[in-house]
Amino acid sequence: MPQYFLLPILPHTMENYKHYFDTNKTTWNKRISVHLKSPFYNVEAFKSGQTSLNSYELDALGDVTGKKLLHLQCHFGQDTLSWSRLGANCTGIDLSDQAIAKAQELAEEINVSANFIACNLYDVNQYVTDLYDIVFTSYGVIGWLPNLTKWAQIIASRLKEGGVFYMVEFHPIVWMFDYLKNPPELAYGYEQKDVIYEEYSGTYADEDATIVSKEYGWNHGLGSIVTALISAGLQIEYLKEYSDSPYNVLPGLEKTETGMFAPKKSLYPLIFSIKATKP
Repeated sequence: MPQYFLLPILPHTMENYKHYFDTNKTTWNKRISVHLKSPFYNVEAFKSGQTSLNSYELDALGDVTGKKLLHLQCHFGQDTLSWSRLGANCTGIDLSDQAIAKAQELAEEINVSANFIACNLYDVNQYVTDLYDIVFTSYGVIGWLPNLTKWAQIIASRLKEGGVFYMVEFHPIVWMFDYLKNPPELAYGYEQKDVIYEEYSGTYADEDATIVSKEYGWNHGLGSIVTALISAGLQIEYLKEYSDSPYNVLPGLEKTETGMFAPKKSLYPLIFSIKATKP
């Protein structure tokens, strides 16, 4: 049976988070073999040239030819390699060493150049010293991070002057619900200070997979995200909210005419995006 717990708040030090990060890394390492075979990621179509990027990020970043792009929390690199196919010079970072190993294999197999590094996001500056035109992160990333202040500082430190940070992510309201209930019930805070522990079978890409996911996460409101980026010295160009999701990973969604997914009755956004620049 799935289990959900709220754990006590610890002082914001990396030492206190080590157990959380180690547990999450183990889960993501277990997921990689499942995700490579799942229709959700459709790796064979990707190998044949299909992009893994969605209209939100493609429209926001436009022509990336010749630009240096740093992709944070890249999983096994499909989006990173999709940006490379569009002409960007890409580096992908992820906590899961097994995902990064598969990203490197995938890059070689499709003959697309990209650099991949396995490390905790909070250790990026120990591994990367280059400055980038674009820092990019997307879909299911912010909830793995306990400390947004340091996250934003790392983003700012890796951008060139005039560089762009772009994120597109599931809306914080989405993470307030317990989706084991039918209909889903509000269970978590919009700004959840406590650590949330979840343990369940399968993954979002394959609910029937014979693995147990154990994970620690944090809920962050839009105010905290925007404030962290501004405090790090970035200028917010826009914050947008969308009713349609590119992914059918929430209950009650239906495919729309645009190929996205949305509920019959839209009461709150499913996705948000932020574009910011470094002065």
